Amino acid sequence: MEEMSPDNIHGVILAVSSSIFIGSSFIIKKKGLKKAGVSGPRAGEGGYGYLYEPWWWAGMITMIVGEIANFAAYAFAPAILVTPLGALSIIFSAVLAHFILQEKLHMFGILGCVLCVVGSTTIVLHAPHEQDIESVKQVWHLATEPGFLAYSTVVLVVVLVLIFYYEPRYGKTHMIVYVGICSLMGSLTVMSVKAVAIAIKLTFSGMNQFKYFHAWIFIIVVTICCLLQINYLNKALDNFNTAVISPVYYVMFTTFTILASMIMFKDWASQSGLQIATQLCGFVTILSGTFLLHKTKDMGNSASVRGATSHSPRETPVFINSASTRSTHSNL
Repeated sequence: MEEMSPDNIHGVILAVSSSIFIGSSFIIKKKGLKKAGVSGPRAGEGGYGYLYEPWWWAGMITMIVGEIANFAAYAFAPAILVTPLGALSIIFSAVLAHFILQEKLHMFGILGCVLCVVGSTTIVLHAPHEQDIESVKQVWHLATEPGFLAYSTVVLVVVLVLIFYYEPRYGKTHMIVYVGICSLMGSLTVMSVKAVAIAIKLTFSGMNQFKYFHAWIFIIVVTICCLLQINYLNKALDNFNTAVISPVYYVMFTTFTILASMIMFKDWASQSGLQIATQLCGFVTILSGTFLLHKTKDMGNSASVRGATSHSPRETPVFINSASTRSTHSNL
């Protein structure tokens, strides 16, 4: 096992910090939403009283800090290292919810947290080193090589087919349509975010990268991809259960991001087969922990909500929004 590079260490610290802030922000915002719901209409009923709640704004600020840390992490470490560590935010959120919101964590949920930690540690210890990039033009060269151009073309074609053919016909009944669009575009978003983060890092070091048009093209790509993701992720959340969307989206988004990074930055080119296999095992371990944590997230409170099993997220189909699910949502 090679010694971790200083850049990778910085990237890991930023990625873990990001997970702590983002995971905490969910709990802080939920606390604000609960307080706002006591004195007026809840957010789910169209109320906006949470905008006057300091707790909700504290959660928003915490989330923004976390996203900034995540953005900065891509400037130091490869996406194959940073992206899977996003699963740690689920752990921090679950643990804080257990102690602050009294949303009890089931034994299997604890096991899921342990699996996420083990998988993350495995990836961190065997992650490839970040390339030495001295200009945003170097990133542009990587993005315009035949391999990544072919990947980008395939992604765009599949996304257009999903948007114009499958989404009108199957979007409201098959979650995979919306999640597929978000995940595929998300892989291009991360590659562009990494390019912009590198440009900012080099600019702060005294080499202005924003005098090159390449940096601005990456910024435009990030903006377009983010808007598209937000639009279709909102549609997914409006039609399907969040408890099902979260793990499936995480799996698909992380898988496509690692694939895109492998093609564009050739993260695995300098690694042995054993190192690559170890990273893949770590990734699968994180996925297992994520699914287990989401699948059992309501079991800790099962005694108190046994009479409301019809509203349990565990009853929601993974890929199909059945008629019974829609009627359940309409009753909420």
